[in-house]
Amino acid sequence: MSRAKELTKQLLRQFVDSFDTILFDCDGVLWQSNDVISKTPALIAKLRDMGKQPLFVTNNSTKSRRQYMEKFAKLGFKVSENEIFCTAYLAAIYLRNILNFQGKAYLIGSPGMQEEFKLFDINYTGTGPDPVTGEVEDWVKIPLDPEIKAVVIGQDVQFSYKKILLAATYIRDRTVSFVATDHEGRHPHQAAKIVEPGTGSIVSAVETAAGRDALVLGKPHKFMVDLIKEKFTLEPRRTVMVGDRLNTDIQLGKNADLHTLLVLTGVSKLSDVDSNLESSDPTDRECIPDYYIESLTKLTEYLSDF
Repeated sequence: MSRAKELTKQLLRQFVDSFDTILFDCDGVLWQSNDVISKTPALIAKLRDMGKQPLFVTNNSTKSRRQYMEKFAKLGFKVSENEIFCTAYLAAIYLRNILNFQGKAYLIGSPGMQEEFKLFDINYTGTGPDPVTGEVEDWVKIPLDPEIKAVVIGQDVQFSYKKILLAATYIRDRTVSFVATDHEGRHPHQAAKIVEPGTGSIVSAVETAAGRDALVLGKPHKFMVDLIKEKFTLEPRRTVMVGDRLNTDIQLGKNADLHTLLVLTGVSKLSDVDSNLESSDPTDRECIPDYYIESLTKLTEYLSDF
């Protein structure tokens, strides 16, 4: 196995001719937190002019599609809602369309997830602050909702011990579905000394307590690509996945037989690619992008003469 190719201007024609559809991760690729990465809105416009279909795939469950539309517009992108595939939406559509869900979900998540659940008319409870009170003798008497038929976990900055207790207790019943938006352990933060726990930290706590693994919908799992295929004409070998994380974005590309491009403006670096090549884990060794590029700013500059 060889190292990824750097996407140079000389390789641009070969790269562009290889795809019709291009999937973009968002944070670390198109923007960093609330700051747009230079020229990325122009890149999306250019790709559309070239007849390419851009789509946007993110594991961030804190926003609904409507909220993402607002962010895209604020940062200067022209994007339609049906081109956005966020995990809050994935969770709602999985319950409604795949499980034909009836009953109530115990939801550990954000206002964005609540919005998507309301759009799909999914009954839920559990959001908002929920700290423990009293002693252990009080906790074990917490009333359980008999209508709970699923536990769904996304990012929740109000996560608590009591939420672990309730979620683990509900999914002890194997007829209760257990779903997570993603399993990312932590998120990069511009304040380098800060570790920002991701949804995976919450999911792992509940999995450990319950002795049961969640069904994970987001990257690198294929559910996101399967959902896209229902809404767009997508030929895997004519599609490229662009992302900044090897173990989510690039691994999704590998799992779904897509071409892959790693950008170096986010989490993973070339040293991580080299580490994967040398790893004893076959999953790591497989997770090597086809191409890498310093940033999408550079790709925009390459395409300016196209």
